Amino acid sequence: MKFWNPTYECMSREEMTRVQTERLINTVKKIYHNVPFYRDKMQKKGIEPGDIKSIDDLKNLPFTYKQDLRDTYPYGLFAVPLSEIVRIHASSGTTGRQTVVGYTRRDLDTWSEVMARTLTSAGGSKESFIQVAYGYGLFTGGLGTHYGAERIGASVIPISGGNTKRQLQIMKDFGTTLLACTPSYALYLAEEMEEAGIKKEDLKLKSGVFGAEPWSTNMRNEIEERLGIMAIDIYGLSEIIGPGVATECPCKCGLHIQEDHFIPEIIDPVTEEVLPPGTKGELVFSTVTKEGLPLIRYRTRDISSLNYEVCECGRTLVRMSKVTGRSDDMLIIRGVNVFPSQIESVLLEIGETAPHYLLIVDRIENLDSLEVWVEMTPNLFSDEVKRIEDIERKIRKEIESTLGINAKVKLVEPKSIERSEGKAKRVIDKRKL
Repeated sequence: MKFWNPTYECMSREEMTRVQTERLINTVKKIYHNVPFYRDKMQKKGIEPGDIKSIDDLKNLPFTYKQDLRDTYPYGLFAVPLSEIVRIHASSGTTGRQTVVGYTRRDLDTWSEVMARTLTSAGGSKESFIQVAYGYGLFTGGLGTHYGAERIGASVIPISGGNTKRQLQIMKDFGTTLLACTPSYALYLAEEMEEAGIKKEDLKLKSGVFGAEPWSTNMRNEIEERLGIMAIDIYGLSEIIGPGVATECPCKCGLHIQEDHFIPEIIDPVTEEVLPPGTKGELVFSTVTKEGLPLIRYRTRDISSLNYEVCECGRTLVRMSKVTGRSDDMLIIRGVNVFPSQIESVLLEIGETAPHYLLIVDRIENLDSLEVWVEMTPNLFSDEVKRIEDIERKIRKEIESTLGINAKVKLVEPKSIERSEGKAKRVIDKRKL
């Protein structure tokens, strides 16, 4: 197994706790004195920096919410003068104001470091040709991966998102060995590759780092089979730093959190109580090395769990389970909690359709309805009606068995569901909730 920084990636739990405690104490002092928002929040809870003596005291600090970044838009949570901010990114701002994040030079160095660890764990090295098909610009995916790739000395192909035919041409001609994009776009590339008559054996691809949206193990299997690669799940969010917060290793048994920089907790999203290791709940992060925008107990809304056992790869970093969905993306249909990734697993398990789907939720006469549109493969599309109806029944039965609710299943024409070069849109909720 390859490590980028074994000092931290393989550090003992006692030593990690010491490092985290020291860095947390310094961060709390900094935000208390430099960020009025945090000072007010702490004073309301009757907490002073001197009350924080170890990471055990983390649970006493106030939470930070995405809305807090919007309420203090654009720079209200920055902890350094703007003259020290050398990079600004922002979320897409699909609902309300954008969330703005700022980086000092040291923050960019930290970001490059955690992404270097990420890419190394996926087999990246100075011999690699890394094709970055995440979007560049205000979105953190492209540039975050780019700087990590440069840090390990790889040859970076900064193609950004879109222009799929050119992506495939460059992948083939330039000898790309590692692909970085969203998992849904990786599947789309595989689909277009097959249509163009490019075989996976024609490429030099060995691995891929895929993130920015939840995806199932079945989807991973599909990507690995069709592209002939090892597919690694990565996790990040702009507010914490961008991509590089956590990454799988080749063992694929959880994502190693770079916890010398980001301390994780799992809480009950309703009671806000900290949950014990192994329990599923909402993931919360505190940044303990960031200068520009340090955040304490930031509620991610992502559903995961934590495992502190040492991994077979030798890394001692705590592992988070694959994100199954977001507490704010979770659909409640007739009282049942439904994540789109559960539907995805059902479809890929059956394996007789294309892996593209859309969930349409509505409320008719006070009763919730769920309609699942699933794309047919070209072969299935040309098949007889009875065969199509049989598969619809099969999917409907499996969804009911898995989720405990019934759904209308509709097989639709190949390529009729809109593709995305970024995060896939999986749900249309027509209810007026």
